[in-house]
Amino acid sequence: MAIAAWKRIEKTPGYQKKKRFLKRLIGKELRLRNDIDMPVIKDGGWWFTPEGLDADSIVYSLGVGDDIEFDLSVIEKYGVEVHAFDPTPSSIDMLKGMDLPQRFEFHPWAVTAADGSLTFYPRLKKDGTKSDVMYTLIAEEETVDDAIEVPAYSLSTIIQKLGHEQIDLMKMDIEGAEYEVLDGLLASPIKPTQLLVEFHHRFPGIGLEKTADVIERLRDAGYKIFAISETGREVSFLRL
Repeated sequence: MAIAAWKRIEKTPGYQKKKRFLKRLIGKELRLRNDIDMPVIKDGGWWFTPEGLDADSIVYSLGVGDDIEFDLSVIEKYGVEVHAFDPTPSSIDMLKGMDLPQRFEFHPWAVTAADGSLTFYPRLKKDGTKSDVMYTLIAEEETVDDAIEVPAYSLSTIIQKLGHEQIDLMKMDIEGAEYEVLDGLLASPIKPTQLLVEFHHRFPGIGLEKTADVIERLRDAGYKIFAISETGREVSFLRL
């Protein structure tokens, strides 16, 4: 019971904010602040602004995992069209068994900087076991023999394949692959108005500098931070 109670405490916003403060003090999290003030809603674990979202809006959801609460919620509340991307077997199997709305379309592809294929590895959980749901580009000794090859396309190719002329919101939770995708996004002629990213600088071989660099380049491209999660790792941007 004590362990379960502690896990509930760990998930509270107050605990997460204190943890973020301490990590900033010891240099394990970036000292980010909002650049602009916007009306913000938290839904399905993500912070976004509802301004401009309607039945004409296109949403890209990169990384399904085992949870499409955010995707279904924005469809129900704003009537948007959601295109979800995830090439991992567990996500593909999960969605096959679900009764999904017409405005939700799934694509079993990875999104990356260039067309081709990617090698993914199961992510190691805190207890040392391999995740059945989360995959990452980072190989570790325990996971190197469990690699899967998946189809991958650049953002520019995907936009062309789907015939879109704009992306109103892009959510990105792709277990460390976000840096390469953001490189492709910055080179793409079409950039999402809202960009919601979970950064994985805590993963081995990535580090804070990589996140700091890509945030600076996003700002140079006109993106402004309007929301930061309690952990400091989920950051919401608006392109002005």
